[in-house]
Amino acid sequence: MDILKSLEWRYATKKFDPSKKLSNQQIDTLKKAFNLTATSFGLQPIKMIVISNKELQEKFVEHSYFQRQVADASHLLVLCIQNDTTTADINAYFDLEKKIRGTSEEIISTFRNQLIEMYKNKSIEERQLSAANQIYIVLGNLMTVCAVEKIDNCPIEGFIPEKIDELLNLKDLNLKSVLLLPVGYRAEDDILNGTKKIRKPLSETVLEIL
Repeated sequence: MDILKSLEWRYATKKFDPSKKLSNQQIDTLKKAFNLTATSFGLQPIKMIVISNKELQEKFVEHSYFQRQVADASHLLVLCIQNDTTTADINAYFDLEKKIRGTSEEIISTFRNQLIEMYKNKSIEERQLSAANQIYIVLGNLMTVCAVEKIDNCPIEGFIPEKIDELLNLKDLNLKSVLLLPVGYRAEDDILNGTKKIRKPLSETVLEIL
């Protein structure tokens, strides 16, 4: 029940209190939650950029359709995908498995080769779409962790990725921005602070097959 109460508590924060900052421990929790989120085949074709530089956050406003959350939040998380998932990325994953779990090449070689072939047969657009879909899994996980930790947040799709990529020089890092997640503390006068959630009844959203 505690997690349900936390999910009831959270909402897409419209106004952050810019005077309140998240602790290093809270940010470390979000970093670790990001890294522990499930991804397809465990390949993690994703990155998270953590920004707490107020000058830089302010530059995000005009490229985010003037949504002040990106500047007023304690931190701004930029969720990104790699431009491509390559054979080198797949090999790096299996090499890491061998190092961490001590799995032999004999055991993993068949799956390694299957995965390499599978990704070779995908177009770069398909590989990018697959990675972008995984960013949404990450977003859901981060929002749940935020709710449990009483960290306010507001997921944002409404921004101009090309401008953000240019602002952060993401091309040089082989990355593309997909989502923004400002995190921090709600302002007392946020218009939605304390309002009831609007949700359809369970009978309309959950179907059971017995």
